[in-house]
Amino acid sequence: MRWLVTGARGMLGTDIVSELAGRDVQGIDLEELDLTDAQAVSRFVAEQLSRGDVVVNCAAWTDVDGAEEHEELATLVNGAAAEHLAVACAEVGARLVHLSTDYVFAGDAAVPYPESAPHAPLSAYGRSKMAGEIAVRAALPDDHVVLRSAWLYGAHGRCFPKTIAAAARERGALQVVDDQVGQPTWTRDVADLVVRLVEAGVPAGTYHATSSGHTSWRGFAQEVVASAGMDPSIVAPTTSDKYPRPAARPAWSVLGHDALLEQGIEPIADWRDRWHAAAPEVLAPRPAN
Repeated sequence: MRWLVTGARGMLGTDIVSELAGRDVQGIDLEELDLTDAQAVSRFVAEQLSRGDVVVNCAAWTDVDGAEEHEELATLVNGAAAEHLAVACAEVGARLVHLSTDYVFAGDAAVPYPESAPHAPLSAYGRSKMAGEIAVRAALPDDHVVLRSAWLYGAHGRCFPKTIAAAARERGALQVVDDQVGQPTWTRDVADLVVRLVEAGVPAGTYHATSSGHTSWRGFAQEVVASAGMDPSIVAPTTSDKYPRPAARPAWSVLGHDALLEQGIEPIADWRDRWHAAAPEVLAPRPAN
């Protein structure tokens, strides 16, 4: 089995390529292939892959606020490019694992969103990711895995924990919103789940790749500050209306894991336990590129 990982230099893509070390894996990014060019994608996939191989699509427009002003471009990257990959996979008989997001939901629930919950995005970014999900399912109905994640952090890119730890050291006290709730999720855990899903041969469908349990951004920030050797009480609560942003953020980003359990796949463990495992790696000083 050969693996092709798009967006391979991003935070998640880097960890997926690392998880696949020792296997037949190729990581590509924008420099190697323009995913918005349907013909180029078709040629590349046909040259590199055959029946039974796997594409993991981590390539995405991730600037949530920027998508409000550039929705057409965000949809080209998050929607059309995903469709091009799905069509190319269908042509050669490869499986596609497509990464999506909690932003396809409105965030107004009170219980974890099931995999089958209807789309109701609040933002241009959410609409662009919804377009990608719909396109993948339509072009590759029998051999896709749409894998939604949320509140991602990792060692190989900018992320909330790094920002919070740096700000706490600089300012000594912080205010962080307490009215947005979700599941902080380590990219290494998502990478592990991708491999487990593919190796288990799960049926085509939608699955959720988030940690178990949930917390607010403030709750997560307190854990980060504590892991960085500071007093978590320096993180005070505030509300989202004090920090208006161009794109609306879901207030409830908690995703359910029933589809995993139905296939005998263990979901990612509790977010706090996984953060404690991740913190030394994520918060470690890294040399500038």
